[in-house]
Amino acid sequence: MISVSDLRNGTKVEMDKQLWECLEYNHIKMGRGGAKIVCKFRNMETGSIVEKTFNNSEKVQDIFIDYQKMQYLYNDGEIYTFMDLETYEQPTLTAKQIGDNAKWLKESMEVQVDYYQGKALKLTLPNNVELEITYTEPGVKGDTASGGTKSATLETGAVIQVPLFVEQGTIVKVDTRTGDYLGRL
Repeated sequence: MISVSDLRNGTKVEMDKQLWECLEYNHIKMGRGGAKIVCKFRNMETGSIVEKTFNNSEKVQDIFIDYQKMQYLYNDGEIYTFMDLETYEQPTLTAKQIGDNAKWLKESMEVQVDYYQGKALKLTLPNNVELEITYTEPGVKGDTASGGTKSATLETGAVIQVPLFVEQGTIVKVDTRTGDYLGRL
């Protein structure tokens, strides 16, 4: 058990016989009386988000997550298949468990899968991925490196904003947490 004052963004806990990940943590000190802690949690199995308020003295059950490096193989609609690089087992995750991370997944990409008591829960991508631009409007003479941006569709189907000088077929580096263009290779 840990005190709710020890919660931070990314902390994983068990409440009401379900697994939750803390997304936001706010410590609110009242003028009189005790402090309140307001946390926003995501259910690690269903993806639903709830906000809970705790007194400063409350405790929650912390959990221990196993992290395993996996290779993304393929998906068949709702099911995404991965391969453990050591044991060659092929666990699956649902589209709901992967969420928005699906738009950055490329075949043979190495990712991290979070396990709790032998059950695959969640996918964690690398902070940066390198993807090829499959479609973008052509650059116009006079566009500069410090100018505006335009939309570009990546090989995974994700759409990002890139500088005007970036062309179709270019491999770009993208931040998977924000979807921002980081540079070209």
